[in-house]
Amino acid sequence: MRFDGFLGNAELKKGLSAAFSRGKISHSYLLAGPEGSGKRTLARILAAAMQCTGGGETPCGRCTACRKVLDGQHPDVITVDDPEHKNLSVDLVRETRADVFLRPNEGKRKVYIIPRAQDLGLPSQNALLKILEEPPDYAVFLLLTTNVDAMLPTIRSRCVELRLQSVPEREALAFLREKYPDRTEESLRGACLRSAGFLGQALQHLDDGLMSPETAQFAEQYAARSALGLLSVLVPLEKNKRDQLLPLFAQWKRLLADALAARAGLPAPSPQCAAICRSRTGAELLSAANDLQTAMDDLSANVGVGPVIGWLTIRLR
Repeated sequence: MRFDGFLGNAELKKGLSAAFSRGKISHSYLLAGPEGSGKRTLARILAAAMQCTGGGETPCGRCTACRKVLDGQHPDVITVDDPEHKNLSVDLVRETRADVFLRPNEGKRKVYIIPRAQDLGLPSQNALLKILEEPPDYAVFLLLTTNVDAMLPTIRSRCVELRLQSVPEREALAFLREKYPDRTEESLRGACLRSAGFLGQALQHLDDGLMSPETAQFAEQYAARSALGLLSVLVPLEKNKRDQLLPLFAQWKRLLADALAARAGLPAPSPQCAAICRSRTGAELLSAANDLQTAMDDLSANVGVGPVIGWLTIRLR
């Protein structure tokens, strides 16, 4: 079995390869691991392997079925999610349950990917359990979760549980060097250490290092301990919308978290982070990061942009 793009996890790959080569494909899998552990990548690979028509080692990556799955366009690989809401409602699960009994459009199976299984409440899990107990022969469920304990024992007992592990440092660094050839070895190693070997998190650290102009200005003024400078950064943000400010504040929070980690001895991923680390105490960094999280929570709760920015001008000094 081919696992292109899914690194590490040698034992898990060995077990899946052996099972698929014998045609032992379960009706339900529980992919468990923290954010950035590769659950979505593995789910796409499993779905492609189940639909592959290329012959030989699966997924071949070349046949029409594989290309459609890997491009997110296969009609029989269905993502069950509701990005507009935190929890996945029982109505969504019931709609999925009804759809299961419609035979595949063109594939060998109908594969349902639930990317936030930990956000299924008790009624939703009980509704899902009814179809997991006696699914049609062609139906497969891939449940992705960051928290196995959030899943009912009766659901776990009906799934093949796949625990995703961190990628060994040597393999992770080789991948990061190839993807970011212009980054220093120190920044790559720092991202690897901060993410504990989970590549999705390492990529997020490195991508966050590509600062927006607003983040660069914030970093400069915060490191300079300039209340007036911070005011000049924050006040113009009042004209922005909530969906513009949320990723910006998340980047600021990540910058402060990296500076806090640098104070603990990890490499600073950027000169701006190093400057903040030198000028601010750990208590200041922690307080500011908490303030930014509060601001994000308020924005998500539909508090007005003006009051949130006004509050931050008082808190961030």
